[in-house]
Amino acid sequence: MTPSETATAVQQHRPGKSTAVANMIRFLETGSVPDGLFAPDLFTDLSLPRWRLQAATAEEGVALRLAGHPVPGLVRVERVEQTDHGFTLEFEERWDAEDQQWYCREMLRADVVDDRIVELSAYCTGDWDEARQREHARAVRLIRR
Repeated sequence: MTPSETATAVQQHRPGKSTAVANMIRFLETGSVPDGLFAPDLFTDLSLPRWRLQAATAEEGVALRLAGHPVPGLVRVERVEQTDHGFTLEFEERWDAEDQQWYCREMLRADVVDDRIVELSAYCTGDWDEARQREHARAVRLIRR
């Protein structure tokens, strides 16, 4: 199933906060913010391997994302869980930049009110260039993808 198909399936089979899930996946894939995805006063808390960043508005949160991933890419959704307050999303991303393909793995928790994300907490492995991906493939055998 492609990422867009996953987003559509989530939206069709998960009532309530599913619009926010599908729109979040679309944003991650394209870098374009679907109308109504974020509340204007969105709080974002981004944890990276050696750094932590926060933003107090939707505009600042989007800027954080675009600074780290300035071009569209491919999102492979591994898991979506609805929560009492919103959802969690576990995913991998791949994108092209600097003449190579990059990779990261992330998990985020979103609090949703009226299909708008009001609070977002994201955890990222950090961006792996092709050399890091090869190093990892040589050193580790993953049991599950």
